[in-house]
Amino acid sequence: MTLDPVRDALLTFFDVSGPWLLLYFFLINTSYLVLIILASVNFGRHLRRTQFSGTTSAARSPLTPGVSVLLPAYNEANVILDSVRSVLDLRYPDHEVVVINDGSTDATLERLVETFGLVRSGRDVAGRIEVRGAVRDVWVPADESIPLVVVDKENSGRSDSLNMGINVASRDLVVMVDADSVLDPDALLVVSKPFADDPQNVVATGGVIRAANGCRVVGGRVVDVRMPRSVVARIQVVEYLRSFLLGRAGWSQADALILISGAFGMFRRDILLEAGGLDADSIGEDFELVMRIHKMMKDSKRDYRVVFVAEPVSWTEVPDTLAVLGRQRRRWHRGLWEVLWGYRRMTFNPRYGRIGMVALPYYWFFELFAPLLEVVGVIVVPLGLLLGVVNVPFAVAFLLVAYVYAFFVTCAALLVEEISFHRYARWRDLGAIVLASVAENIGYRQLTALWRLQGWWASLRKKKAVWGTMTRAGFGSS
Repeated sequence: MTLDPVRDALLTFFDVSGPWLLLYFFLINTSYLVLIILASVNFGRHLRRTQFSGTTSAARSPLTPGVSVLLPAYNEANVILDSVRSVLDLRYPDHEVVVINDGSTDATLERLVETFGLVRSGRDVAGRIEVRGAVRDVWVPADESIPLVVVDKENSGRSDSLNMGINVASRDLVVMVDADSVLDPDALLVVSKPFADDPQNVVATGGVIRAANGCRVVGGRVVDVRMPRSVVARIQVVEYLRSFLLGRAGWSQADALILISGAFGMFRRDILLEAGGLDADSIGEDFELVMRIHKMMKDSKRDYRVVFVAEPVSWTEVPDTLAVLGRQRRRWHRGLWEVLWGYRRMTFNPRYGRIGMVALPYYWFFELFAPLLEVVGVIVVPLGLLLGVVNVPFAVAFLLVAYVYAFFVTCAALLVEEISFHRYARWRDLGAIVLASVAENIGYRQLTALWRLQGWWASLRKKKAVWGTMTRAGFGSS
């Protein structure tokens, strides 16, 4: 078989698409840099206001709005007690914890019943949001001073469980937290501050997600912040700093935040009820919910704000094996595609302001299509070099723009985070973060790009979405 057709096809590709490929990677990395600059402005404002934020007064005030913290749990026996203790012990004057046990087959419910002395309440659960999973029992502590409700229901998925929690919630504000998460002591005070500052307009806030792997957790508190031992988890620390902290802070500063992580988001309960809760059929339910709120508020021409708060932290266990990570990334990208497609009519629609004209086009071009072009570049550039249709200067330019520039952007993100918050106190951990930033570009990026494409392709083929098992090792064990 002659290689001439392949060589000719590659030559045509590079003649037509080569400059555009370089431009794409230059623009995507530059956009990250712009978000980091915006985030640094956001952090500066946040830190200047911290000493005047009034969190101590808010912690004691009877006027501070009540918060219901929703923890959906499915087979979370390894971490559920740390998570519930973490939330119960938060410094906040009026909050309750609503655990929704989504038909767990492990000892999740039993551990809650035994540890907190739960008894059946006989409470009738009804609400405005329709749910699918039937309630088996509602449990409450025999000690009425413990603000805890545990709803035991048939398995129907995370989104349906959260809708059940919204119905059960009795406070004005609702926080959605994963059951494998541990919150900082002042997390609720800080993430609820925008609601107190602008109660008429703020409809949702999001906080920071950080990796708990490697950290020491005692009594539901992160008492020693360390880097994970697993290389896979270490690289995710870098990703989370760049995307969940710097990226979302930048979008919030630009007043165009369209994604709040389901692992730590606060909403006005009346807005959630009006929006109809989460879409139980969406695999990107957190993204879809925020987009539906944006659309609802824009269509009704109401003033509103969705805000990212820089430093109330939710610590969560990230996957430390490639198998679990792959399932997560396929699901994330599939959810991204389905939500973007579902709200495609908002894209480039001036009626939706910065959401329609800036944020959504960005997510289409630089989030959805990024793994496709990543895989194309990784395949065709080395192949072109091998067949002699790509010159060395072009290959070097591709390497510099796609990977060296990306490493520089990541280092800029780490520098901004370290100056602002200094979460990792040991030089050894900072060195590990820098090494992880290098390792991210050697195999890891290419694997995640492939997984994301697989998730997208599964959705295009209308293959049934499966969450898969996300194995938890337990806090402090990885």
